[in-house]
Amino acid sequence: MTDAKLPFWKTKSLAEMNEAEWESLCDGCGRCCLIKMEDEDTGKYYFTDVGCKLFDRATCRCGDYPNRDSKVPDCVRLTPENCGELGWMPPSCAYRLLAEGKDLPIWHPLVSGTQKTVETSGASVKGRVHALEDEVSIPELVARIRVWPGRWPRKPISKP
Repeated sequence: MTDAKLPFWKTKSLAEMNEAEWESLCDGCGRCCLIKMEDEDTGKYYFTDVGCKLFDRATCRCGDYPNRDSKVPDCVRLTPENCGELGWMPPSCAYRLLAEGKDLPIWHPLVSGTQKTVETSGASVKGRVHALEDEVSIPELVARIRVWPGRWPRKPISKP
């Protein structure tokens, strides 16, 4: 296949992508919108099944994406420079995968042609978010630590 026929994520670096290409890399799984905690002694990250206060459970996306920085001061805006260095990024995240020189999974909407494969692969948090962060106490948040958001989705799907 010539470069002209290859998809943009195989021919461009993250820094070379335009805004539309960059935004299309997000598969809408919602894993990055889950609250994570870091063990200050070990640097290990722990995912919970609790979403950010702006998380929209129906769409698995930010409920106020354009204003997220002002409403959630610790929201991290991904950039080509930082997406390969954030240890809390889910292992199946397209930004992380491309920063690590890997390809997109077959269930990614840019590969499969449909958003539905994010759900059927098990990558999506849809139906798995217990609460939003402003609905739980710190002790309950600790009790909501889950392993699955930090692992690769396990449900197999066939190639599109």
